Amino acid sequence: MKTEKPKNKKPLIYYYFVMLIALMAFNLFVTPMIQNQRIKEVGYSDLIAALDEKQVDEVEVDNQTGKIAYTIKDNKKNVFVTGIMPNDTTLTERLEQSGAQYTAVIPQQNSFLMDMLMWLVPIIIILGVGQLFSKQLAKKMGANTMTFGKSSAKIYVSAETGKTFQDVAGQDEAKEALSEIVDFLHNPDKYKKLGAKMPKGALLVGPPGTGKTLLAKAVAGEANVPFFSISGSEFVEMFVGMGAARVRDLFKQAQEKAPCIVFIDEIDTIGKKRDSANGMGGNDEREQTLNQLLAEMDGFDGSKGVVILAATNRPETLDKALLRPGRFDRRIPVELPDLKGREEILKVHVKDIVVDSDIDYRTIALSTSGASGAELANIVNEAALAAVRNGHSKVMQHDFDEAVDTVIAGKERKGAVISEKEKRIIAYHEIGHALVAAVSKNSAPVHKITIIPHTNGSLGYTMQVA
Repeated sequence: MKTEKPKNKKPLIYYYFVMLIALMAFNLFVTPMIQNQRIKEVGYSDLIAALDEKQVDEVEVDNQTGKIAYTIKDNKKNVFVTGIMPNDTTLTERLEQSGAQYTAVIPQQNSFLMDMLMWLVPIIIILGVGQLFSKQLAKKMGANTMTFGKSSAKIYVSAETGKTFQDVAGQDEAKEALSEIVDFLHNPDKYKKLGAKMPKGALLVGPPGTGKTLLAKAVAGEANVPFFSISGSEFVEMFVGMGAARVRDLFKQAQEKAPCIVFIDEIDTIGKKRDSANGMGGNDEREQTLNQLLAEMDGFDGSKGVVILAATNRPETLDKALLRPGRFDRRIPVELPDLKGREEILKVHVKDIVVDSDIDYRTIALSTSGASGAELANIVNEAALAAVRNGHSKVMQHDFDEAVDTVIAGKERKGAVISEKEKRIIAYHEIGHALVAAVSKNSAPVHKITIIPHTNGSLGYTMQVA
């Protein structure tokens, strides 16, 4: 079975050349045709007759070309042209008697610079219009047409990331696993003496909002090395082969700036399990990108200090070839924080806001069971907004309680109308939750019960602690 060879794409200069040829053809053929509609060649006797009848308005004599051009008083739209009769010595006398205005053309010699400008100006205009159209087309396609195959990874140096392990709370196990990578980047000779090789890649696995991206930036900040950050979705393009080209360019840049850290967020976008169910033999753009990523991870030398970090919240969808030793050697879980972790995360996020000195962070942590780091950061921000709304000069404990209710259950529906019978039923329902939690040995204790409706659709809820 013969494979169809891809058609070679013509470079942009080809289209500029075609436009230039079209412009030259327009100047050579169309422009003279337009001008000939107004210029009419007549005999010399017609000029003499018009002069005798005093119908001529203006006359222009060009001795260099041997032609006379004139216009008629009643028909100035047309220009009549005839040749000069060298034996006619009465022409000047006839012109004076007819009352027409007549002049002689002064010969002018065009400079080389003017001739060049007449050719260059149209070319510059064509190039400018072409570049404008190409940029507009690139914006619509979401890619720069002049940088096809270039990686769009954001590059940060350590001073720009501004993150260290001190900015990451509630993930002690993950930080401990990543600290060895930092130590290798600082002291590679210590490992080389024993023949130890640093893992080429580490996969951060955990629910959304647990701080996987923050951990990767903290590793770069601790190691004081350049940090490449790119999302898996940025590799996938509408053009076949674009994703693979961007993978190649990303690893090329990383090798040039080694030691460094390459972080691929949402790697499940390009790292899904391969199959041939699409009817194309598994040779689609996404799988080409994955194949190129696997090849690059096998090909680069990890001893130079290039560490690949990736993050996903769906590890079960990843291709097995991506997870084998030699590629992503380590799998680092980044789980939801426990009680102590939530308390530490809250203390990290309140550094930038003005809070009351009597805030009980443990109580807030108890009331936010199952919250991720991103949700805790949102609670701190909502507490600051509540303090402004309530007219407080500092964020008070009450503001945090209000923020917890807002983030977990939504805003309070103050305008909701509930009958007394419905309130009683809701109260019985929530008390049932509390009683079950009280008698169950494995259940967490109840922190709060409310029958106030909230915007998430609940008419009440029972909050447990952990």
